[in-house]
Amino acid sequence: MDTIEKIGYVQTGQVTDQNDQNYFVQIDGTTYQLDKTEIKKPLKLGSNFTGFTYENEQHKLQITRFQPEIQVDHYGFATVVSQRHGLGVFVDIGLPNKDVVVSLDELPTVRSLWPKEGDRLLIDLGIDKKGRLWGHLADEEIFAAIARPPKKDLKNKDIKATAYRLKMAGTRLLTEDYNLAFLHPSERVEEPRLGEQVSARVIGYLRDDSINLSTKPRAYQAIDGDAAMLLATLQHEISRSLPYTDHSDPADIKAFFGISKGAFKRAVGHLLKAKMIKQTETGIELIEQNDDK
Repeated sequence: MDTIEKIGYVQTGQVTDQNDQNYFVQIDGTTYQLDKTEIKKPLKLGSNFTGFTYENEQHKLQITRFQPEIQVDHYGFATVVSQRHGLGVFVDIGLPNKDVVVSLDELPTVRSLWPKEGDRLLIDLGIDKKGRLWGHLADEEIFAAIARPPKKDLKNKDIKATAYRLKMAGTRLLTEDYNLAFLHPSERVEEPRLGEQVSARVIGYLRDDSINLSTKPRAYQAIDGDAAMLLATLQHEISRSLPYTDHSDPADIKAFFGISKGAFKRAVGHLLKAKMIKQTETGIELIEQNDDK
């Protein structure tokens, strides 16, 4: 195994030297520096030390006692710390003085859908021919392997989920409970970024044992302005109805609601579209909402 092949693994070597800042650990003839600030009890020359090996930002070989969850063929969630045009995104995997790049070749072609600072990506590590560490996105097989079957009582529940695959047909996500989820374009206000955590509600179950999500607001959450005032007025009426229609006198509407007849008609139209009220021969009537609205 050459030096390049040793990068990105947990290795054991022998402490062969030291200076004021570092110990030096040798593994099969290759020397790695070990920051002394990591070590609470001084190491003796000739003793063994086990740690994770990598090339730091100064392009020096380093070994650290902080063994990251993410390694070659070991997947974990990494937090995005920055973007770099023409290169990709940098992620923090827990290494001192080293962030790892996820190449733009693995990112969406639309730059606005690239992960931003704080987003999370499920990755493992790979090493190129020059000995550089890269983060590689987990594929569908990895997500299927870590997924759990969803509970049967999730309908209409609010959840959080992280987008891991962006396709024309929709967004694939993983929930906080490790359920696979799908967000169709018709059920979102805007397309999530790769790695973005979104708040959504469960609207159903799919045949592949994943859940169907929506990020659109519930009907009552989308109501504001005059429509909200009209809805509140109906809710406070014992009969849950009001004797006003499109044919009511504008002066009567203004006197009761404090708005013009045009504003009243727009508010009624909004509530009708949201299926929160219905029109009768004598006025408007509240439709009692169930949990699916």
